[in-house]
Amino acid sequence: MTNEVLLIGKAPLDKEVRQFFRNKRINVRALNDVPPHESARVVAVIDVTTGPLEAKIMDLQMAERLVAAQVPIFSSTLAFCATRLASHLEHPERLCGFSPLQLQDSKIVEISQPLQAEDHAAWQRGIRLWEFWGKEVEMIGDEPGLVFPRTMALMVNEAAWLLTEGGAAGPDIDKAMKTGTRHPFGPLEWADRIGVDQVLWILQGLFDELGEDRYRPAPLIRRMVYAGRLGQSVGRGFYQYEPVEVGNENA
Repeated sequence: MTNEVLLIGKAPLDKEVRQFFRNKRINVRALNDVPPHESARVVAVIDVTTGPLEAKIMDLQMAERLVAAQVPIFSSTLAFCATRLASHLEHPERLCGFSPLQLQDSKIVEISQPLQAEDHAAWQRGIRLWEFWGKEVEMIGDEPGLVFPRTMALMVNEAAWLLTEGGAAGPDIDKAMKTGTRHPFGPLEWADRIGVDQVLWILQGLFDELGEDRYRPAPLIRRMVYAGRLGQSVGRGFYQYEPVEVGNENA
């Protein structure tokens, strides 16, 4: 099998996903780094962009034109359902929704199927690719956020409300959750690791798709995104971190 994937997106998840494939000795190419005569070596497109939708669709359409028709496209469905994303492609049956969160550490990968792919046997090739890459595939219903990201985002949202209301300090919220649930990180720590903007996209996607008030993002999360306090990747989120070294993002 040709060891090359096309990676779309510059979110905080980009570095983790890139490292996952490097550990598998799979060459990772950027969208603007694949000349047409080399596109035949690409076995999958991996899209980690969360939003906005217009930019995400533009990149997906560009990638679709670049690679062969049988190449699966794995697109992050943290903020948009797979069926909606697939509707913008010439071959919608090739798209698989997936969650890029914790790709290195988790034994499973969450996958969702768009309605357009229900009757296409070729769609299963994408599942086999993840198994080849050492992941157990967990099939999830086609809604934004899937399972872990959705649950995590809701915990972050509730923690942000609690912090805003003065119910507890940030470190105390995280300590209580880690002690009480044995999670490796508290909700505010999760937000900083994944990216506060990513959490906002998940919550907003759920709110837009399902219309339920429980998914409405806490104003504090919005204000943090406005202020650029996105988490570890920029040195400031719910907590403060050592300055990020410029030019070392692909290390």
